[in-house]
Amino acid sequence: MSRHLLEIRDARPEDAAALLKLWSEAGSRGAEQPNARPLEDATAALAQVAADPDERVVVGLYEGEVVSAIHLRRAAMSPLHTDMAVHTSYLIVRPEHRKHGFARALLDSAVTWAEDKDVAHVTAITSSGSRDTNRFLARLGLGTVATVRVAGTGMLRRKLTPESLRPNTPRNLGLMLAQRRSIQRRAIEQALRGERAQEG
Repeated sequence: MSRHLLEIRDARPEDAAALLKLWSEAGSRGAEQPNARPLEDATAALAQVAADPDERVVVGLYEGEVVSAIHLRRAAMSPLHTDMAVHTSYLIVRPEHRKHGFARALLDSAVTWAEDKDVAHVTAITSSGSRDTNRFLARLGLGTVATVRVAGTGMLRRKLTPESLRPNTPRNLGLMLAQRRSIQRRAIEQALRGERAQEG
């Protein structure tokens, strides 16, 4: 596969089906991917990204087929920084198209966009389990500065709210077990007193 056949461009709403397929295939290999979405949602999301001057989805095509993608977002480096950064995520390249320059070309588009917007930093968010991607980014000079974790809002709410405060939830497990032990102890003590009374 020759590098001159690579085509890099911004994703369009009509790329939604191809991107969903790409993410689905990446997910079946345990790579980073968003939860599956209906085609209409993905199409609307791509249209929304296209209208936002601070966000892009860039795709890599080979013979007209989407074989790679990256998400770019321009935002502050952190809540306490005024410096802006281009944050990259969801860098995905089909396995059969790896080592042919797609990831490098997609990241080059991120750097070019950062330079055009006078942004001094580029960050990359990747799956911690994606060893190849992390090695590739390390070779390019991107260091590890954070770990990004994800949880569903409802699940996190359940974990954060103490059991005793949750509606329609049995009492706190620790308290319930302590009460059971206390009841068992009293029952044993009463049984022993009853045996002593019968003996005496």
